[in-house]
Amino acid sequence: MQDYRLIADEVAAAVAGGRLRPGDRLPPQRRFARQHGIADSTAARVYGELIRRGLAVGEVGRGTFIRAAPPRTEPLLSEPATARIDLELNFPMLPDQPELLAKSLAGLLRTDALGAALRPVGAEGTPAAREAAAELLRTSAWAPEPATILCAGSGRQALAAAIATLVPAGQRLGVEELTYPVVKSIASRLGVELIPLPVDESGVLPSAVRSARRSGGLGAIYLQPTLHNPLGITMPAARRSELAELVQRLDLVAIEDNVNGFLAADAVPPLAAAAPDHTIFVDSLSKRIAPGLTLGFLVAPARLTARLGAALRSGAWSAGRFALDAAVRWIGDGTADTIQDRKRADARARQHLVGERLQGFAVQADVRSYHCWWSLPEPWRADTFVAAAARHGIAVSPAAAFAVTPGRAPNAVRLALASPPYDQLAGALDTLAQIARGLPEDVGVE
Repeated sequence: MQDYRLIADEVAAAVAGGRLRPGDRLPPQRRFARQHGIADSTAARVYGELIRRGLAVGEVGRGTFIRAAPPRTEPLLSEPATARIDLELNFPMLPDQPELLAKSLAGLLRTDALGAALRPVGAEGTPAAREAAAELLRTSAWAPEPATILCAGSGRQALAAAIATLVPAGQRLGVEELTYPVVKSIASRLGVELIPLPVDESGVLPSAVRSARRSGGLGAIYLQPTLHNPLGITMPAARRSELAELVQRLDLVAIEDNVNGFLAADAVPPLAAAAPDHTIFVDSLSKRIAPGLTLGFLVAPARLTARLGAALRSGAWSAGRFALDAAVRWIGDGTADTIQDRKRADARARQHLVGERLQGFAVQADVRSYHCWWSLPEPWRADTFVAAAARHGIAVSPAAAFAVTPGRAPNAVRLALASPPYDQLAGALDTLAQIARGLPEDVGVE
């Protein structure tokens, strides 16, 4: 039997030698197998190896293509893009936000207050920080108890602590089939296998959760019920109730990521309201306030707080005292509410630009969200479109960045709308629309 890696080497050599060009479609696997005199299963391993090496990309229902751009060495959406216009990173900042925040911090710079803020603090934070976090996260249908809250340095660190607590290395975490890329990175570093859970227009399918649980080794599930990234779906109350009943019956814990939830305030009660003993609710200040001085919060069942606290401490994921004291002031004097309200209006205004500039295209978005999901028109593929946008100084995220299963990404891109000024965003959307109306060869990425 011929080694599939040697056949992959031959394809790689054809790419390097220019015999296969970016955007070329590889033959269906059965035809490839016949051409090379190998089994269909070997051909599948060859294609998987090419995708693993970053030489090819698979698209659901369309086939496997030679990449138009080299793969990223770091996970997307974790650091600012180097492109002139960043539609990858999604951290909203209002123009006058520094002035608003500075007013609240003036008292913190007094010698006595600063001295206290520079002292170390544990995973529980401070009593004042837990009280403030409970107030920040409270909705008309849910009010977390301050005693159930733990504090992390960021939302990402909170997610890492939750996954490390619930899913030992070698076990499995169920996630939506398109998920937050940083969770993919966290799972990889912790030795956790991700199990893709299919979704519909209401979010993750309960039947998929039941099936994954029955197959064994499922330590927890990670979900984004509100303004899902990247699809923008907000799970309706009926689906949340069904999932809440399911995780309790299966004795399964859900990690509920609410980082975008503030944009849809009071839309639907969180899973944590219906299944508090089987949900770890995670939120942060990165989008609510600012990415440069942020905090993560975990609202957890009492039976898990000790383990979560241990994970936060061992991972060096605990919050800093200065950030906690700053947040207490921002929340207590109403600055956080002011910024959140204005960001809700800002997100709607940016979605209005999308509706105007990308009219006629297959764009999926929630008007309250800071991102949208664009299913690209033929003959464009996500990989070539990203390359074409980059040539115009615009960074966008391909669907492959969110796909849990390599080679199973839809032909779509996600646009993050929060970072550029309005006029720059409008111009970028116009440019992207112009690219999409043309052909790949028009911009030299055929």
